[in-house]
Amino acid sequence: MDGSAELEAAQRVVMRWDSTSASASASAADEPMLFDGPTGDRAEAERFLRAVDDLRRLAPPSPAAVGSPRRLSLGSSAGGATSAVQVAMARLEDEFRHVLSSRALDIEIEALADLGSLSMSSDRSNSASSADLRTVDEDDSVSSSVGRKSSYRSLLSIREIDLLPDDAIADLRAIACRMAAAGYGRECAQVYASVRKPAVDASLRRLGVERLSIGDVQRLDWKDLEAKIRRWIRAARAAVRGVFASERRLCFLIFHDLPISNMTVTSMPATALTTHDTPFAEAVKGAALQLFGFAEAISIGRRSPEKLFKIIDLHDVLSDLLPDVSDIFAASKAAESIYVQAAEIRSRLTDAVRGILSEFENAVLRDPHKTAVPGGTIHPLTRYVMNYSSLISDYKVTLSELIVSRPSASARLAAEGNELAPSLAELELPEPENQSPLAAHIIWIIAILEHNLEGKASLYKDTALSHLFLMNNVYYIVHKVKDSPDLWSMIGDDYLKRLTGKFTMAATIYERSSWLKILNCLRDEGLHVSGGFSSGISKSALRERFRSFNAAFEEAHRVQSGWCVPDTQLKEELRISISEKLLPAYRSFLGRFRHHIENGKHPEMYIKYSAEDLEIAVNDFFEGTTPSPHCRRKSHG
Repeated sequence: MDGSAELEAAQRVVMRWDSTSASASASAADEPMLFDGPTGDRAEAERFLRAVDDLRRLAPPSPAAVGSPRRLSLGSSAGGATSAVQVAMARLEDEFRHVLSSRALDIEIEALADLGSLSMSSDRSNSASSADLRTVDEDDSVSSSVGRKSSYRSLLSIREIDLLPDDAIADLRAIACRMAAAGYGRECAQVYASVRKPAVDASLRRLGVERLSIGDVQRLDWKDLEAKIRRWIRAARAAVRGVFASERRLCFLIFHDLPISNMTVTSMPATALTTHDTPFAEAVKGAALQLFGFAEAISIGRRSPEKLFKIIDLHDVLSDLLPDVSDIFAASKAAESIYVQAAEIRSRLTDAVRGILSEFENAVLRDPHKTAVPGGTIHPLTRYVMNYSSLISDYKVTLSELIVSRPSASARLAAEGNELAPSLAELELPEPENQSPLAAHIIWIIAILEHNLEGKASLYKDTALSHLFLMNNVYYIVHKVKDSPDLWSMIGDDYLKRLTGKFTMAATIYERSSWLKILNCLRDEGLHVSGGFSSGISKSALRERFRSFNAAFEEAHRVQSGWCVPDTQLKEELRISISEKLLPAYRSFLGRFRHHIENGKHPEMYIKYSAEDLEIAVNDFFEGTTPSPHCRRKSHG
């Protein structure tokens, strides 16, 4: 067969599948498709592709065909090769769209969601909650339910999923090759993007990625935003490592090495050609920008202390994903802006972390001295700051990388106008040679907490209670440090000893100021008289001494039972210390002087308690409640 006959034969094959005519368009819904999977006519499909190849090979070059409007009616040149090429391209475009739409595999979104829960090496089991830093978030645990199915291929952390079966990809590749060779590569790419973009958007919706603007995100309550951040972290891992990676692979399998320009290769420099990554970029760019836009909104939002740990989580996730984002996007000129955006967001999150830590320090410094907490118990600020510091130590791997400067002199003097400013200006903090900037910040945070607590202690009118308050709070600080090995290692033994000494001093001053007056009632001084027929003891002075002791102890019992020592061990140790001072002194006093009272009138008015009664009463101290009346044994019998 000569060339002319071959060309005519090819035109006849193509024209049988003309979908540009009015009659064909009217019945398009019932029209059979060449590439219809198992139900299609494979022999006819192969025959059609060979006809397209023959048209390209045998038809004379025609500039009018290049870049001409699509779906032209045949008109006067219906029998010409150029029109046949246009008909073939229109048909192939329809077939490409049909294969891409009808033969796509359903993505197992549940498996992708499990993939999104795979823990990074930097994941932590604890994360701060804005409601109360004593609570923690659920662990982003490693899911054991992710099936190792044949459709998953491992490329480091990436999990590529088969979005279409192999035979469908082969058909798409065959169609794309013909369209690109005929100068219709861009039309083919546009069809690809128009079909895959909604599929990508749907996958992200199923992963829980919401379409939120920066304003929408910044208007959310933090509690609601925390939950969205947790969902976003899982979704981001699944989207990047599953959805985007799989889309990149699908696009590569179909378009690699094809010129996807609607210009011929000879009419434009190769550098100006649209690359094979363009369809991929068009399909995923909107979804990727939406995905990373959420993290961007967080990074530029208001900086408040409760946001620190979730922002670190976002920073760590982006850091973990950036190599994958680079592999998927950065190598493509059409998509590299997505990688650039992700890297910039991580940088802004770093700035946010540094700013929030500084804001937290200023908040601790300036927490106002308004009302004393009842009973001298642990102040909410102390709990908040120490739990916050413990969480900082949990995140020390990331924070040690991000916090690169120590608290500055200006930060230490930031309390200008605050009553604590002079003492803060003179504060000397330990700075060993190997101390990290993060450790310096934690020590600074605890130091300004101590100074703030001293200001709060001054709110108590009772000196003993103010020192009990300091004792409670410093004891809590010491034990929070000891309970966290990471925090202890950063604080160091020297500073911990300093804190322990401060606690011991507060306890000593409490006991001295609270019990010295009571114990003075049990001294011998002032009871002895000389001369005459006296026995050497002034009974009136002794009676007054017993009355003073009873009144002082009863007042201490009434008042200090309402004081609070929350730590059970500390409370018991304090009671023991009081008993060890009080009971021997009282027993000795009774042993020396009780017979002088019992030989007189109404001894029960003066000797109201036995040592055992006092021991029982001491157990009421520091419970934070009004004591119930005791059934006391009268010591005089």
